[in-house]
Amino acid sequence: MTGRPTALLLLTLLLAPIPPAPAADQQPYGLEARAAPAPYLLMPQRADGQLPPLLSQTGAFADTPKLIPNAGLIPYDLVVAFWSDGARKSRWIAVPHGKVRFSPTGEWSFPDGTVFVKTFELPIDEMRPELTRRLETRLLVRDSSGAVYGAVYKWRPDGSDAELLSSSLTEKILIKTATGAVREQTWYYPSRSDCLSCHTIRAGGVLGVKTRQLNRNFTYPSGVTDSELRAWNHIGLFEPALQEGDAAHLPRLAAADDTARSLQERARSYLDANCSQCHRPGGTVAYFDARYDTPLEQQQLIDGPVLIDEGIDRSRVVSPHDIWRSIAYLRVNTLGDIAMPPLARETIDEKGVALLREWILSLPGRAVLDPPQITPAGGTFAEPVQVSLQEGEPGAEIRYTLDGSAPGPSDLRYDGPIRLSSSTMLRARAYKNGFTRSIAVEQLFIIGQ
Repeated sequence: MTGRPTALLLLTLLLAPIPPAPAADQQPYGLEARAAPAPYLLMPQRADGQLPPLLSQTGAFADTPKLIPNAGLIPYDLVVAFWSDGARKSRWIAVPHGKVRFSPTGEWSFPDGTVFVKTFELPIDEMRPELTRRLETRLLVRDSSGAVYGAVYKWRPDGSDAELLSSSLTEKILIKTATGAVREQTWYYPSRSDCLSCHTIRAGGVLGVKTRQLNRNFTYPSGVTDSELRAWNHIGLFEPALQEGDAAHLPRLAAADDTARSLQERARSYLDANCSQCHRPGGTVAYFDARYDTPLEQQQLIDGPVLIDEGIDRSRVVSPHDIWRSIAYLRVNTLGDIAMPPLARETIDEKGVALLREWILSLPGRAVLDPPQITPAGGTFAEPVQVSLQEGEPGAEIRYTLDGSAPGPSDLRYDGPIRLSSSTMLRARAYKNGFTRSIAVEQLFIIGQ
């Protein structure tokens, strides 16, 4: 007798209609409600106000050592992050009552009193990437005049709090390598004036928070993964508001490892994230526009002229199929005075450089000879020195000069080691039919001093 109701119930359940899968607009939101924080948190309304000496006094965190934000701070991430010497970044935004002026392209504008919070942590063990050292937290404040100001807080070694820096600072960070050795990496803490070198008026003061960077999925503390644009729109941050599903039709940068996007889109996205704050109309003194929103044919990027050629013949911003004459590539792939970006970069972004190299070499053009190698490198020598030149391309010939002039196809041909007995500027270039000649390389040899 007891089995019949159970069987009937089971049959009823099996015959019941299966509810449809929720539509896209019925998926849970990453953010359910807006909790607007106080304007400015506990930061001053103007750049000349009194700054809190400790991060714990800024109003950003409920638990500063654990980086637990106060109510109303929204975590976010970007499609393509600015290169910061390999550091990992945690980001939050505090938007007071008011709306973010939304634009599908270009920059957004934010209510006065909006605060952006970003913490930097550097991996310190190449075999255990989860091990990091917390270095600094930066706050960027939209002030009462509509401009922005920055403040940098350096973390104490014990992680208990972070202290306001009054000027820039460099520090040597110890990194354990994959071989077990220890290397030093220099970390640059920017000054408040440094902040404004990148957070320019032309760029709207705010760099990453825009449509093409936030048009991505993000996993919120609730565990829900949602489009950042959809989540922000749902809690009423945007004016004008978006329609559900709009994000699919809005611009989005291409992450370097997103092979579903073209190589060109990924390279242009990298340049947008790392260069467009200055390289735009009215920005730094240069010809090209790095903004992804600008159509490629209007960017003056490929085959675009340069103001400073770095002594390289036929140089361009990006020279098709020629990394040696591509000044944008050269400056990303170097350190020192000509490095780009020029501020707070002490290492080379190897993955970013590889992406730009692959894109440039994919552009149509003649094969290009690599510059000859000069061995030994220039320097000061007590005695005469034998110098060798080497070119990797079989059948290429090397022409060189000893008076500092640019070598041409009729100059001395290299047939064997060159004996230098007096101070000399040696310059060399490679040639081969069917190839674009190499750029000239040079080394200064000071003999007998």
